[in-house]
Parts: sequence; C-alpha cells; structure tokens
Amino acid sequence: MRCKGLRITLIRVVDEGAGGESGRRDRLTDRIGLGVLTRLVHRDLVDEVLADTGRTERRRRLLPARVVAYFVLAMTLFFDDAYEEVMRKLVDGLRFLRSWDEDWQLPTSSALCQARARLGAEPIRELYARVARPLAGAGTPGAWLGDLRVMAIDGVQLDVPDTADNEDAFGRGVSQGLDAPYPKVKVLGLGECGTHAVIDAHLGGVLVDERELARPLLASVEPGMLVLADRGFYSREFWQEATATGRIAVAGAVSTEIARSHRPG
Repeated sequence: MRCKGLRITLIRVVDEGAGGESGRRDRLTDRIGLGVLTRLVHRDLVDEVLADTGRTERRRRLLPARVVAYFVLAMTLFFDDAYEEVMRKLVDGLRFLRSWDEDWQLPTSSALCQARARLGAEPIRELYARVARPLAGAGTPGAWLGDLRVMAIDGVQLDVPDTADNEDAFGRGVSQGLDAPYPKVKVLGLGECGTHAVIDAHLGGVLVDERELARPLLASVEPGMLVLADRGFYSREFWQEATATGRIAVAGAVSTEIARSHRPG
C-alpha cells in the first residue's frame, strides 16, 4: 500500500513535458529511486561519515564530498549510464525533492573522475556498514523459520573494466577453456532471504576460494539468524568456525549431512 500511495503522489507532480508516456515513466522511476536513496542515507549521516573518515573539506568545491558520495551511490541505481547522465539524474531528482541549488552547473566526466579519486572508497564502505541491515518485519514472507531470521551466504562474479590494474588485482578466470574477455571480481554477500537485503559483503579475485571470502561475513551474523549456504561452502573447518561462537546455525545444502544433523528426536 505504501508503494502504491507513493506512486500516485509522484505521478501527479511529474513533468508532463518529459518526453511522452515513456519519458514520464522513466523520470518517475528515477525519482522514486533517488527519493528512497536520500531517505535511507540522510545527508547528516553522510556528513558524519565524511568527518569520521577525514574527508571534510576546507574549501568550497564545485563537487563537494557530500555530493560525490551521493553520486557514487546513484551509480548503483543507474549503472548502465555514463557519469554525466548519472549526475544529471541525481541533480534532477534532488531538485524535484527541493534539495538542490538551482544555480549549480553539471560537471564534466573528467571532473567527476577526479572527485571520485579524492573521495576514495573508505567513506562509501563506512556508509554501507552503517546503513546495511535486515529489513524484514514479523510478517514478511520467506524471512522467518519459526523465530529465526533466515539469511544466506552466496557469491557472484562480476565483469570489471578491462584494465591492467583490474587484471592484476582480480584476474580474468577462464570461459570455455579460454581467458575470460574481462577481468572479474568475486563478491560474497550475507543477505536476508525474505527481502534480499545484503547486510555485509566482501570481494576478491576471481580465483579466491569462496570460503575465504565468506569467513569475514560471519562477524555480521547476529543471534537469532539461521544462515544458509550451498554445498560449495561446506567443509569441516568452515562449519566449526561458523558454529564456534554459539550464536548462529548454519545449514549447508548437503542433504546427507543435514539428514544426519537434524534427525527427528
């Protein structure tokens, strides 16, 4: 019901001259995404993280650190768009939300690249750590097994730009007996099954064992979570490490082991 109400409200105020029905629908989707983003990641939190990570600026710039932080977050919403188009959508959405200075001019792609380099990864990493959390309520379908919150550890491989630095850092892997066309990064995440909210993630090279990347995720498991993982994660060492804290339950998807571990009675 909340989503329907939000949609109706925004349709009433969207610009009718935005390029026809398709253009209006695209702009509406952009604005909904940016509205949710700015609600979840409030500017006061961004400023706090920038101060804690030493990114508070002493002089006024065309691209202040707060704007660059939101720009990087917006890139995750519009990952198929070029830098300038992402920034245009960000500015358009913030103007729509009355959170933008009308006199500000869009920067060039090169200026955005330099601003990203100044900001670095640490503030974004810290923002994620402070915001990412389980989202399911008591009635969320698929989120609970009894009173246990159902979580899962899983991995994915993503193509990254074909540069020497990326190849050195992550490797290419093999596709059909040949080197993959692009370097690949392996990402392991701890996610909530009912909402798909990823509350922690770690990345590494494509040839790194998934269990090595999954080990740091165990620190984010809280009491009352049931953590699922497929058979690729199963080993005696990983099981012992995962259960040593006494806080969690891990069900590896190896049917014979589950049957032995959870016999009736």
